[in-house]
Amino acid sequence: MIDSIWTRTARLPRFKGLEGDLKTDVLVIGGGITGLLCAWMLKQAGVDCALVEAERICGGTTGGTTGKITAQHGLVYRKLIREFGTEAAGLYRQAQEAALERYRALCREIDCDFEERDSFVYSLSDCRKLEEELEALSQIGAPAVSVRELPALPFPVAGAVRYPRQAQFHPLKFLAALSKGLPVYEYTRVLEWKPGSVRTDSGTIRAEKMIAATHFPFITNHGAYFLKLYQSRSYVIALENAADVGGMYLDEEKTGLSLRNGSGFLLLGGGGHRTGKKGGGWQAPEEAARQYYPDARILCRWAAQGCMSLDGMPYVGRYGGNTPGLYAASGFSKWGMTGAMAAAALLTDLVLGREDRYEALFDPARNILRPQLAVNALEAVVNLLTPTAPRCPHMGCALKYNPQEHSWDCPCHGSRFAEDGRVLDGPANGNKKMH
Repeated sequence: MIDSIWTRTARLPRFKGLEGDLKTDVLVIGGGITGLLCAWMLKQAGVDCALVEAERICGGTTGGTTGKITAQHGLVYRKLIREFGTEAAGLYRQAQEAALERYRALCREIDCDFEERDSFVYSLSDCRKLEEELEALSQIGAPAVSVRELPALPFPVAGAVRYPRQAQFHPLKFLAALSKGLPVYEYTRVLEWKPGSVRTDSGTIRAEKMIAATHFPFITNHGAYFLKLYQSRSYVIALENAADVGGMYLDEEKTGLSLRNGSGFLLLGGGGHRTGKKGGGWQAPEEAARQYYPDARILCRWAAQGCMSLDGMPYVGRYGGNTPGLYAASGFSKWGMTGAMAAAALLTDLVLGREDRYEALFDPARNILRPQLAVNALEAVVNLLTPTAPRCPHMGCALKYNPQEHSWDCPCHGSRFAEDGRVLDGPANGNKKMH
């Protein structure tokens, strides 16, 4: 369980585990934000559904998010136009904006520290990338503008792209309210999928349709997600007695800093890296805190990870070509707040047989011939051939020891294990014997 500022300041409802067999029309697998939003939308539509979670709801990546609700996903739109064209990039933006509007409407009724904030992507040295992103945003009609200075930040920047009227919130307060009354079964791990049913550690669940909202899709032999996804760690500290920066900020460099305030603290993130590889870790935000906020006190620190797609677009839709009635949602590339809401809306439409304008855009079966595919494949080959133990039970890659977090991490697909072999992150679907 992630020990974040959110888990410390929210009370999530508790649900019983499944006892025996169950029959339902739609089964949602995974109790993070995507799964809970799916279950909530299905229930709102009058669908007989159930959700199962292997541990506690929101115990994984959802509990470690920074809680930014924004259509500005780094410098993504110039990449999307290059990969997919202007129309597709515009549709992607519309899906994220629609997700933001859904949060706005829901958060009027939920006390979850929802606040409007401008979002900024800044560069310390390279304005050329910012200019390219501004041009891309202009092509798709986004209301972004160029900013030369950011006086609220404690360091100088070369420039920034400002995206107005985005938002932030307390994700677990939001989900605590949303999940009350949902048909949820905690501590119920899905062990095996077959068309029309799953086997859990406590019984069989039959359902015509199922949604795999497990962060990384857990059924290995369908959909080729082991080639299409890798995972990346992010590190965050919460500071008390730090200045209010008045917005949400992200360095365009992957290893740069992320900043945003909320509920009396400052979230400072940085040090990200591919799971199983070396990186800055907590050292990066902690050094920044000492340099820029010397009077601040660290309240807590945590890490989480995002599933990164090959092309910057999530995978949301039919799980694979031979998985009737099974749907997936993954690859939000660290933008899971709007990504989850957009995915839940799309999957609800698919389950109900309704047309959805975003179905083709997020289709998991789209072309995978992207440069990142070769990187993922090479990483898998190298680690499969590395003659060391322990090995990851997911697909047999050599695990790497992570001294900062005292865990064994898989550089192929991002599974993580505690020193005693307890599974911390999937896609591995169970504990590992370490000796």
